[in-house]
Amino acid sequence: MNPAVVSLNQKTSQQNNHLTMSKYIPMISSGTAGPLGVIHLPRLWQKASLEAQGKLHPDYPGIGKGYDSMVLAALNLQESAVRSFLATKPSYIQFEAWIKAQPGVKLDKATIYKNNAAIRGYIHDDATRKGILAAAGVSDENSVSPGAVDLNNLDDWATFHKEVLS
Repeated sequence: MNPAVVSLNQKTSQQNNHLTMSKYIPMISSGTAGPLGVIHLPRLWQKASLEAQGKLHPDYPGIGKGYDSMVLAALNLQESAVRSFLATKPSYIQFEAWIKAQPGVKLDKATIYKNNAAIRGYIHDDATRKGILAAAGVSDENSVSPGAVDLNNLDDWATFHKEVLS
């Protein structure tokens, strides 16, 4: 076999191994909602789905103690049941359909409104805010929005840039 072809095949094989072993940074914002109108739910689906497949970047929890837990508690969903279902690789729309079918789920307008308001209104403590801004190269004096959703977006973008683009 031609040495150039062997070299190309080895390079392609190495690239394919790299792609299959990649860890993904979740890029869906906590401020995003799907058809049910629950903000952060698409991000929870993405993170927990990636974790179930061993593909979530190690800096991110699949289901964490912050917004993830707030959404599960508000909707009256059990973390273990959510993890089990997401291990089956559902689409986001299938995930919402599964949620609607859960006994005792809370999807009334008031519950969704309160959950969304709590997420939008959450403010990180000073140390967390300063850490996120510093890691992104943004001066604390120039930061307009102290909201955690916006700061978390900035953190995701900075991590994506560091890990993927630079």
